[in-house]
Amino acid sequence: MQKVLSSAFAGWALCCAFHSAEAAVEYKIVTASERGTYIQIGRDLAKFVAPEADIGLDVLSSKGSADNLNRLRYESNVKLAIVQSDVYQAFLDFAAAGNAEATRLIRPLRVVTPLYNEEIYFIVRTDSPLQFVHEIRDRRMNVDRLQSGTALSATTLYRLMFGQAIPEGNASFLPNEEALVKLTTEKSLDVVVVVAGQPAKLLADMKSEAKQLVRLLKVDLDHPATRAALQTYFPATIRSASYPNWLDQDVPGLSIKALLVTYDYSYKPTVEHLSGFAKSLCKNLPILQTEGHPKWRDVELTMPDLGAGWAYYAPVERVLRSCAAGNSKPPVAAAQANRPGATNCSQSEKILGLCAGP
Repeated sequence: MQKVLSSAFAGWALCCAFHSAEAAVEYKIVTASERGTYIQIGRDLAKFVAPEADIGLDVLSSKGSADNLNRLRYESNVKLAIVQSDVYQAFLDFAAAGNAEATRLIRPLRVVTPLYNEEIYFIVRTDSPLQFVHEIRDRRMNVDRLQSGTALSATTLYRLMFGQAIPEGNASFLPNEEALVKLTTEKSLDVVVVVAGQPAKLLADMKSEAKQLVRLLKVDLDHPATRAALQTYFPATIRSASYPNWLDQDVPGLSIKALLVTYDYSYKPTVEHLSGFAKSLCKNLPILQTEGHPKWRDVELTMPDLGAGWAYYAPVERVLRSCAAGNSKPPVAAAQANRPGATNCSQSEKILGLCAGP
């Protein structure tokens, strides 16, 4: 009898476990490179937030923010993406200027919540004559891959600071790792731009010998070119504590806002799962801040007002506004990139994949 009961119980447990596993829907989140901060944030969401919402969240690497928006819009089961705010704003600007592809892509997308500011690093060789970011004009720069957020941020910053695009012959689009090798060996580059929340794995993994090879450019907040960039970007401090093998002291820098983004879903099961995801995010934020990536400590689910043309995803907005009741924070600054004409293919349109060309 005991054997019969044990067998029956085992079968019941197996059945329940099977149905429980079946109940979890399989969603995907697109992030960035394997050595970036976004993918670590995505893994934290998959570990600490998604299970309580009955979601099995697959964390995918990507080229970066522009690629993420395309995959969120068009790739099956990609329900979430992490995106830089200036990239999101650039798509809105191109849509407003009449770019049909930008309009199709961005119109149904919605913000879940702003996350944190991520730092922008301008890396040069130790023997470089450059000391400040406002000195990079007409230098050979690597801005990461096409459709990456770094490429958009670097080119937007350059345009804001100097009133023109990076000269075509001076811009390269290599992955960060390859660009850093070229910077220090072939010396075919003068500056490598990296965008990642600190501590960024790519830079934190550098050995102490890196001090002899590369260093960071500083930001002079009082320089006119920097003040122009602050229309869109934020002052930041790149802390030596984030990179103890590399930095001996803090370095003044710039940053941009990271966003969690989704689609304007109306299918009831999807709405319910994403609402459950928001509830779990609210509940488990303290765990994320103690056990997740250090950038979670900068996250406050306060749901600030967004820029013109932006919108929150209404079902999760209700949840997160309730979560953040009583809290307030200044509005997230949307990137106000200049709206280029629709007749020519600009550097930014190429980067965002809105026209042909390198």
